[in-house]
Amino acid sequence: MDMLIEKIKNHVPLSPADEEMVKKLFHKKIIPKDEHLLEAGQVCRHLTFIEQGLVRYYLFTSGEEQTHYFNKEGEWVCDYQSFIPKLPSIVFIQALEDTTIWTISYDDLQTFYREVKYGERFGRLGLEQVFIDIIRQIDSLYSDKPEVRYEKFIKAYFDIAQRIPQYHIASYVGVKPQSLSRIRKRISSQS
Repeated sequence: MDMLIEKIKNHVPLSPADEEMVKKLFHKKIIPKDEHLLEAGQVCRHLTFIEQGLVRYYLFTSGEEQTHYFNKEGEWVCDYQSFIPKLPSIVFIQALEDTTIWTISYDDLQTFYREVKYGERFGRLGLEQVFIDIIRQIDSLYSDKPEVRYEKFIKAYFDIAQRIPQYHIASYVGVKPQSLSRIRKRISSQS
């Protein structure tokens, strides 16, 4: 809970009463490795904060898994296009390790926005960052070659790259694992 409160405080001030509200509204869960926080077809009902662990977002395209995103400690997890309008998700969110999370339901998040002095500001800042991340990812998918996408992956996820199986990294980059091996060799030979 301390990490969650500090993460919120990085964006907005919290009074002692606000901190108590956070403690009341968020609930701790442990998700075992390989379990899903969300599956396609389900409605995303929680905004989640990762205290410890790692997750990936993926979907099925042409019968294959395609990894779109990773989240680690200190980051938020949510399928906003399901969570906000309460529609079935098209993505899966899976724990890649045993993962400790803090969750808040949609209704409790609305209480957070109303009751915490700067709650709505916190929500706006969070969604602005999500929007920027999504636009960058879309731009990269359409304009970057796989080698550039891998280099961007290493820069963005340098601290967790060793914790992610290579076939998930290959899927994220948009290549087969064998092609990722060739890309990695080419990059290491240039160093």
